[in-house]
Amino acid sequence: MISRAFAAAIAAAPALLSFYAAATAADAEAGRRNAEVCAACHGPGGNSTNPAAPSLAGQPAQFLAMELYQFREGNRKDPQMSPMAANLTNADMNDLAAYFSAQKPAPPSHKTVPENAASGPQLAERFNCVQCHTPALTGQQHIPRIAGQQFDYLLAQLRGFKAGKRADIDGNMTSAAQALSDKDVEVLADYISGLSAP
Repeated sequence: MISRAFAAAIAAAPALLSFYAAATAADAEAGRRNAEVCAACHGPGGNSTNPAAPSLAGQPAQFLAMELYQFREGNRKDPQMSPMAANLTNADMNDLAAYFSAQKPAPPSHKTVPENAASGPQLAERFNCVQCHTPALTGQQHIPRIAGQQFDYLLAQLRGFKAGKRADIDGNMTSAAQALSDKDVEVLADYISGLSAP
C-alpha cells in the first residue's frame, strides 16, 4: 500500500521538476534585496536571534527553496511564513535560497548542558540524524543544517514531527521522530543547537 506522503510526493513531481530547473538561474543579489524583509524574524544575513525563528544562513539552497515552496503551496503552514510565501514566484524562492545559502552561519548562542553534550552524539547516531543531516549535522540538498539551529525552534519542530503535525515531504522525519521519547527530543534539541557549523 502506498503511503499518503509518497503519493503526495509523486503527485507533486512535475511541479517540483520545473521548480528545480529554475534554481540553476538563481540570482543571489536579487535574493539579498528580497531578503531585507526576512531580517525582522530571521536576523541579518539569516542569522536568527529570535528563539522561535530558524537561522537560514548557510542552509542548503535546495532545502530553503523547497521550504518556501511548501509554504507557498500550503503543504506547510505558519501564521508568519504562509502569507510571506504566498506571492513568491519560483525565481524569487530560488533567489532567496541562493542568497541565504551563501551566508556564513553565526556561532551558536545556545550552551548545551554537559550531560546532553555527552549523550547527544550517541542519540544522533542511534536515531539516524547523522545519516540524513550528515555527520556534522550541516545538511545536504533538501535536508537542513540543524547544527547550531535555535533551541526553541528545534524543540518545536521535533515535537511537531513526533506528533505528526509538522509537514514532512517524504515522511522520513515523522517516522524517525516516532521512536523518540520526550526526553530524547529535549536532549537532541539541546545538543544540536549548541553545535557550531564547520
